[in-house]
Amino acid sequence: MEIVWALAALALLGVVLLPILRRRRGVIEQVPPGHPDAADPAAYGFVPEEELDVRMPGPDKDLLDVLDLVQRTQDYRAAAQLLAGTEKEGELRWQRVQAFAGAAALELQQRPGGVHETPGGQWLRVWRAEAPKDPGAAAVQAEFLVQQAWRTSTPGTDEFRIIMEEARETCGQAALLAPGDPIPYIIELAVARGLGYSRPEFEQLWLKILDRAPHHMGAHLAALHYWCEKWHGSRELAMEFAQAAAARAPRGSLLAALPLFAVFEHLPEVNLVRGFYHSEVVTKAIHGALHAVHSARANDPVLAHVRHLLVFFLVRAERWGEAMQQLVHVDGHVGALPWTLSPDPAAEFAVHRALAVAGYEANGGSPATLQR
Repeated sequence: MEIVWALAALALLGVVLLPILRRRRGVIEQVPPGHPDAADPAAYGFVPEEELDVRMPGPDKDLLDVLDLVQRTQDYRAAAQLLAGTEKEGELRWQRVQAFAGAAALELQQRPGGVHETPGGQWLRVWRAEAPKDPGAAAVQAEFLVQQAWRTSTPGTDEFRIIMEEARETCGQAALLAPGDPIPYIIELAVARGLGYSRPEFEQLWLKILDRAPHHMGAHLAALHYWCEKWHGSRELAMEFAQAAAARAPRGSLLAALPLFAVFEHLPEVNLVRGFYHSEVVTKAIHGALHAVHSARANDPVLAHVRHLLVFFLVRAERWGEAMQQLVHVDGHVGALPWTLSPDPAAEFAVHRALAVAGYEANGGSPATLQR
């Protein structure tokens, strides 16, 4: 079961899947599998690739237990109870709404239904029908529609527009059911991007979110896409948005990491500059993200997202020791950018992890020297 986090970005730069690496005078080279000089992530207690969890960026046992129960029994009540007990202004509620919607969307994709078969995700339809005044059900349904639009149709087509219009209407219903809840408006950010809201329309929507949850990292990540070059903005506008959010971030907020996401969104498809990942703009964004990680609460639900993106950049900047420090915290879960953009997130993560291990050992590191 894969949970899709609705965050779009440019494709990763090409790498060879699962290179086995060795060290010689500080140089990383490929060697055949089983070679005695091959870097071995297992020596650091890292999870085997086939056991990596692609559903979420980090652990959320309550969510996984409820998802398992709901999908096994097709009874929505545990999901309703979990969302009702999750702080509405917090990051965790947003992630759980995305998770429930993604699970229902994937079920429907796997079992579209037919004459003698009930379509997947039926529990969500029943939830919405039996609890029409439940704001959690409305929010999950709205996010489900957004994910369906991106999964099953092409932006600009009539089919895409129809699904997105339904999502917008459901967002409005969810907002009426819970006036102080930022989630319906955060979901609408994806609608705004897909339907091409004008800048005044988008900014009006954004102000509604700032009134309810001014430092919500998930909301800022969703809004960042609108300002990106590939949608309705530019590289400069996206970076300006990210830097402004980072500058006003309170102590302990992960918003200081937002410029790193802006850099990621505008990576060149082909990098011909050898020192790109050592450039000032990338280095500054990495440092901001590292500062955010070090000052954030250990249980911040977005922390794993930032750590995963740091692994990507730190490996490519050849900052092996720092990459290993991030891997210690996130290894085991790979449901986050940038891995989720790959057809095989676990394999993509494993590549970067193997590079980090090999680079770390090439520079004198070992399992004994890695601080945990």
